[in-house]
Amino acid sequence: MMSTYAIGDIQGCFSTLQALLAKIHFDPKQDRLWFTGDLVNRGPQSLEVLRFIKDLGDQHDTVLGNHDLHLLAVAYGVGKSAQKDTLQAILAAPDRHELIEWLRHRPLLHGGDHHHYVLTHAGIAPQWSLTQAIALAKEVETVLRSDRPELFLRHMYGNQPDQWQETLQGPERWRCITNYFTRMRFCYADGRLELAYKGKREHAPQDLMPWFLVPDRRNADVDILFGHWAALGGVTDIPHVYALDTGCVWGHALTAMRLEDQQRFSVQRDPASP
Repeated sequence: MMSTYAIGDIQGCFSTLQALLAKIHFDPKQDRLWFTGDLVNRGPQSLEVLRFIKDLGDQHDTVLGNHDLHLLAVAYGVGKSAQKDTLQAILAAPDRHELIEWLRHRPLLHGGDHHHYVLTHAGIAPQWSLTQAIALAKEVETVLRSDRPELFLRHMYGNQPDQWQETLQGPERWRCITNYFTRMRFCYADGRLELAYKGKREHAPQDLMPWFLVPDRRNADVDILFGHWAALGGVTDIPHVYALDTGCVWGHALTAMRLEDQQRFSVQRDPASP
């Protein structure tokens, strides 16, 4: 019987991914894998992760996370490597071009009209309906998949604008859309992003709240799978919102959720493993 498993942020922890797939008895001939993005960076085996997931072909779907986009910006020469980056093996690989081409054709959002669940890296802006989110994701995907992806990547970094407005245009519009999909954690009650605060949920300033608790959220009835927010520990405490990043790269666990029955499976990262 075919199963679909959604898996949280891997960030180069290839050995732990393999242990998790063994635990769920993943059968590449019939099962499917959904990945929340952040396939690469900070962990030790980002190259192996990219090669493995790319080679899964039609048996998987993955969305782009902020670390994946950072890799693309560095690969295209419009972003600078950070001290903590672990991307050099990819950038020096003989199949670098094929991997980068494959990665830049991944979406920001997967699912929608014909899927019970929707998959994205950080979440969906509280102000957006699902129909609107699908359309806005495609705007960024179109420019990223064009013959000039650097037009987007060069202007991707930054925290402004921090509030979605339909009147936004060009790089500012793309940046705002991307920040909601790939960097969002906390928002104000009007849906404005707060990207500077990265502390614990219980210690957040009183006027901040998790994006999924913003009042009158327009996508509250959508089943959203997301990663990015390891500090949640996989817990949101509300229906329809499923947090899957359980901090593997920080020495915690990698988690998969079987979509057919919402059962979760986790494997602790072995500190001695690569």
